[in-house]
Amino acid sequence: MTEEIDFILESTEESMNGTIAHLEKEFLNIRAGKASPAMLGGVFVDYYGAATPLSQVSKISVPDARTITLQPFEKNMLSAIEKAILVANIGFNPMNNGDVIIISVPPLTEERRRDLAKQAKSEAEDAKIGIRNSRKDANTDIKKLEKEGTSEDICKSAEEEVQNLTNTYIKKIDELLAVKEAEIMKV
Repeated sequence: MTEEIDFILESTEESMNGTIAHLEKEFLNIRAGKASPAMLGGVFVDYYGAATPLSQVSKISVPDARTITLQPFEKNMLSAIEKAILVANIGFNPMNNGDVIIISVPPLTEERRRDLAKQAKSEAEDAKIGIRNSRKDANTDIKKLEKEGTSEDICKSAEEEVQNLTNTYIKKIDELLAVKEAEIMKV
């Protein structure tokens, strides 16, 4: 019977790791002052009728901390890329010089930094909810095993293990949030 509990614990930990990975990916999309290709991660270009990620139709580079350049693989895609960036509403004004698109990343205002910190907190809270849902699912599975005849002591220790996992991952989320907030608020 402990094999089933081991399986529950492993799948719970896997789920919690997935939640942390998702949070880290979301944090990459939150701008923290300096230019990064990840800022354009949510931009999709109309490429011959299909919504295609910007990174698949152009080379994205960051020559300095305040500039992003886009070199389209096909010259006729310049205006479509420009339009996609404007439609994405990410606060950038692309400039087209006929060969490349240049995006100047403006410095963040204090108010914008606070908004981004709030956004980071919101993402962290969503991740905590995901961790708690994983805990709830694991505890439900453990309760089912207890009803099926697994000893109460084994189930109690498994529930404690799940709670320990939950505490560990919630702490990780808090640490990631603290790092991201410091990064955002640094001028």
